Amino acid sequence: MSFQRASLHALVNFTPYRCYLQHSDYFLPGYKLTSLIETQVGLTAQLQLAGPACNAFGHDVKDLTVEVTYEETSRLRVNIRDTEDKQFTIPETIISRPEPSKASLKHQSDLVFNFEKSPFAFWITRRSQPSAAPLFDTRLSSLPPPTSNPVIADDNSTTLEGFPLVFEDQYLQLTSALPLGTNLYGLGEVVASSGFRRDVGQMGGTVQTMWARDVADPIDENLYGAHEFYLEHRFNQNTGRSQSHGVFLMNSAGADILLLTPPGSKTSLIEYRMIGGTFDFYFFSGPTPKSVVEQYGRFIGLPTWQPIWGFGFQLCRWGYHNVDDTREQVRRMREANIPLEVMWNDIDLYHAKRDFTTDPVSFPGESLREFITELVNIPIVDAAIPKTANATDRYDPYTEGAKKSLFVTNPDGSEYVGQVWPGFTVFPDWFREGTQQWWTDALRNWSQSGVEFSGIWLDMNEASSFCDGSCGTGADLSKTDPPFLLPGVPGNPVADYPECYDVKSFGPSGNMTINGTSTCRPGDSNLATRGLGAGHQQGVELNMPPYTIHNGFGRLSEHTLAPNATHVDGIVELDAHNLFGLMEEKATHMALLEILTGKRPFIISRSTFPSSGKWTGHWLGDNFSLWSYMKFNIAGVLQFQLFQIPFVGADTCGFNGNTDEELCNRWMQLSAFTPFYRNHNIMGAISQEPYRWESVANASRTAMAIRYSLLPYWYTLFANASRFGTPPVRALFFEFPDETEIYGIDDQFLVGGDILVSPVLEPNANTVNAVFPGRGEVVWRDWYTHDAVDIAKGGTTILDAPLGHINVHIRDGAAILLHAAPAYTITETRQGPFSLLVSQTKSGRAFGTAYLDDGESNPPGPSRELTITSVGGQVKITGNGSFRIDQKLDEVNVLGVSSKPTSVTLNGKAVKDFEYQAQQAKLVARGLGADLNRDVTLGWK
Repeated sequence: MSFQRASLHALVNFTPYRCYLQHSDYFLPGYKLTSLIETQVGLTAQLQLAGPACNAFGHDVKDLTVEVTYEETSRLRVNIRDTEDKQFTIPETIISRPEPSKASLKHQSDLVFNFEKSPFAFWITRRSQPSAAPLFDTRLSSLPPPTSNPVIADDNSTTLEGFPLVFEDQYLQLTSALPLGTNLYGLGEVVASSGFRRDVGQMGGTVQTMWARDVADPIDENLYGAHEFYLEHRFNQNTGRSQSHGVFLMNSAGADILLLTPPGSKTSLIEYRMIGGTFDFYFFSGPTPKSVVEQYGRFIGLPTWQPIWGFGFQLCRWGYHNVDDTREQVRRMREANIPLEVMWNDIDLYHAKRDFTTDPVSFPGESLREFITELVNIPIVDAAIPKTANATDRYDPYTEGAKKSLFVTNPDGSEYVGQVWPGFTVFPDWFREGTQQWWTDALRNWSQSGVEFSGIWLDMNEASSFCDGSCGTGADLSKTDPPFLLPGVPGNPVADYPECYDVKSFGPSGNMTINGTSTCRPGDSNLATRGLGAGHQQGVELNMPPYTIHNGFGRLSEHTLAPNATHVDGIVELDAHNLFGLMEEKATHMALLEILTGKRPFIISRSTFPSSGKWTGHWLGDNFSLWSYMKFNIAGVLQFQLFQIPFVGADTCGFNGNTDEELCNRWMQLSAFTPFYRNHNIMGAISQEPYRWESVANASRTAMAIRYSLLPYWYTLFANASRFGTPPVRALFFEFPDETEIYGIDDQFLVGGDILVSPVLEPNANTVNAVFPGRGEVVWRDWYTHDAVDIAKGGTTILDAPLGHINVHIRDGAAILLHAAPAYTITETRQGPFSLLVSQTKSGRAFGTAYLDDGESNPPGPSRELTITSVGGQVKITGNGSFRIDQKLDEVNVLGVSSKPTSVTLNGKAVKDFEYQAQQAKLVARGLGADLNRDVTLGWK
């Protein structure tokens, strides 16, 4: 059965019809509560099927257990599982969860669990607002049943006018009410046509499918990762105030999650349709957007500490075919004086495209070792391991793994064979006890052979395979080419023109720069939208489950491991598929802890799952060199802040297709304000390194100078993410939650709470319409000039934005420690002096913090945290911690000083070098040489 082309409204209707076809005298039975025990931390209840089984997409489970646990005052767990525990659940060894409080929090928690016995339904409310609409509500009895002329029995025990709980061995369904047209964010990974805020019916609704797949960034379809977490933000018209909460479903099964508004309904809906597992829900009370994300982070795991060099600019492409090609890029970047911190190598590095190898001709060991000493090196590792054809083809990672039976198998115990870049392959079974040591040994041996890496790039780890199902039987293992032509080779050129190049006007070989060849206009659109059981469970269909989720490839086995691929202890891919990337990330992180002793592991991965941020960062996949995808870049970064994987960014200038000068110019500047900053493109496409065009080089230097000067700010934001779960990059409403007009904005964003970025996202534009939150009460100052912006209250402001200029503004009340002399590398930059930028409010106040340490030790070593306050004509810097700061504070800029001072002092001593700039109400004090290892006070009168 397939519903690929069904409308959302048809989708929400079809399950009850399935029961009508089998039973004409009743609706879906639902469940009734038969017993309940109150516990110190919550309750435990037993449910029983309330009528004849429907068996719509499997077999109805007769007996369920509901466990409710008040784990924290801000976190509530509702776990609905099969009483016999036959359904697959995620082991604690894969995702460890914090111990819930042993104290009774039932009467302290702001979240309250409410329920009806028959038919069983539950809803979650706030203790602080008992009369407000529930945060989550499965009753839905006020809605008409999802059919035009239902046949409803008189027996209430077998009738539910609405959307009952369905719990079968291969199909689970649960529906909750949402406020009409609510503001809901999350549920990914996805490139959503609606942007960061998800569509709950305004544009037709959403089907978010959870099945990790290798695909080049399609719109509104399932992608590389699966995250069943959302943040909902509600505004109360009566009070003028807002509150946020979060909902997370801990389940790794394939799923459809529907967001929609039925015709004529006064309520929107979220409906979960799972093909396995249990309903293990966690609710987070917020009530602010930031606190929701922080609470989720404390539960799922806080982000890994990033090495400070990871914030530098990074360069890669598929198509640096040898060490000379790669070295040439480094040379050209240095000649152009464009900072470069990290050089990546794609699969060109490999010998025969095999993991943990280097090509002896293209990347000879001595040349490679010499080159690696010049800068940070990140090589690629794919998830698939080549299966050797015979005993003479010695490839240790395979032979050692096969000897220890560490690979995924078919149900009969034979090796499951896929096909990836090196030919026929096998896949590590991360559930097996010996796989971690084998993986560590393979990475260590590779490092010792000459590839002395500083981090690892994990690709193809959904896991990807080019054949449908196990393709090992009768396969010619000597064939090592993929079953299609690679991009850029004869017969498969990357021949599409850049998006804004008009071949009819300028000819096939015209000048592909911005000089007269751009035919795009602001507002042009390129969007294309579209309408195991637990080990040994019996009687389930693995490869083609009865309910067909909306996987973009169709069959669940297409382009990945088949659902019947088997792991240790009978765990099957049907249940564990979405965990593959997470488990590889964890294994790689643990390996790097051993190999790079005392250093922070740096990993960027494609496939992710909840808790991946503990181990890795993420890039947004194989995007396209299109203006629309530059805008999607922002929504993607914001999305992963919610998922606690904050170190994220897109392939700058686009991966697939050909970019052009104007697009690359704007994108290089935009990405300078995202956490992970890498330029990367496909083999055979137009080269897009930033030195290729002078305008792009200039724009890049300008943006990178800001990024590197802001390094203490970036580093503090990520220290706070790793310590508290605070998101470093924020949608505007995270800081201004009561301003309804900004709930849908995702063409601007905030770095921390103080830096507003307003990029140009359309071709041929030289202005940008910017919203300045605060409704006129907040003073926003231009980064470059420090001029205050003349803001129309509640409206937009048109800003000049010539090519090469990205608008950046500082919020009043900010106090930001900066590097005074941004340099070519992060190391050089950190060796220079500090400066301080203080942007006072109208009342003359400002506040900020700065977290400083060595930037690489793992676990983090000594640190010093500075607290910066400005009030009453003084800026005070106090510190706590033993880390020694060698660099001095050389300059302080204070904005919002209402009148010219007659004197300035530093720790009571006169400062001679100061000036006052009346237009910006700005005091500048220079030559301070202040020691940040002790308290500092700058005063003026």
